[in-house]
This record gives sequence, structure tokens and C-alpha cells, in this order.
Amino acid sequence: MKITVNGEMHDVAVAPDMPLLWVLRDELKLTGTKYGCGIAQCGACTVHIDGVAVRSCQMPVGDLEGEVTTIEGLGQPQVLHAVQAAWVEHQVAQCGYCQSGQIMAAASFLDTNPDPTDADIDRVMSANLCRCGTYPRIREAVKTAAASLRGA
Repeated sequence: MKITVNGEMHDVAVAPDMPLLWVLRDELKLTGTKYGCGIAQCGACTVHIDGVAVRSCQMPVGDLEGEVTTIEGLGQPQVLHAVQAAWVEHQVAQCGYCQSGQIMAAASFLDTNPDPTDADIDRVMSANLCRCGTYPRIREAVKTAAASLRGA
């Protein structure tokens, strides 16, 4: 089957019920998307499908409709996305394992809510688990990214 990932078309010879996560990691060698829980509860495997945040561990590749963007494709070559830059600025990552999913969730969220409140950020981002508890830094980074994307 053919899938488009990060703007590039790929032919993959896999079973249609294979989770997108494993296609990305094992077939396409895009290992930035992480396996966390396998039941779509932690958010480590978050990618975008046509800009919408989706848990790739539960998305059968055969059901895929649209273009996939992974953490590797979020920014432009040599240019970080505003969310990635804010993550660096606020030194959000501690262990770092959940961060690609956190960043992908935040980027999708800011596409639909360019001026979020703290409550908005907490509500949306609480769906992605961080074992290190960097939630205050995540909130600040999302606010910084939002301001950057608005040109403030």
C-alpha cells in the first residue's frame, strides 16, 4: 500500500491491520515516534494525520486516509517548528521519552487554538502523560509557541 509520510510517498508491504506506529518505526525507520502503552492512553505515539493529532499505536495502516506527519517532519529542514523551539527554550524535556508525542499534540492544538488559556493547555495536554512531571514547563512552552505562531 502507499502512504504519504512527511511529504514523501512510500510503498509499504505490510498487513492492513498493522498499527501505523510500527510502520513508521520498523518499516520507514522513523523512530522519533515512541511506543508507550500500546492502548492509546499515554500519547507517546502521537502523530498528525492531515494536521490532526492521532495515536499511531491504535491506527491500523489500512484505515489511514490522509498525510502523516511525524516529529521528524514537523519543522522544516534546519528550522524548528515554533513548538520545538519553545521546548528547547523552556528546557521541557527531562527524560525526553514522551516529548515527541507532547510536541505533536501541542502543535495540533495550537493550529485550532492560537491563544489558549492555562486551563485550555492543561485540559488538552493532560491527555499526554509525562512520567517526569514537566507539566509546568510544558504549559510555559505551549504559551511561548502560541505567542510565536501569532507573531507576538
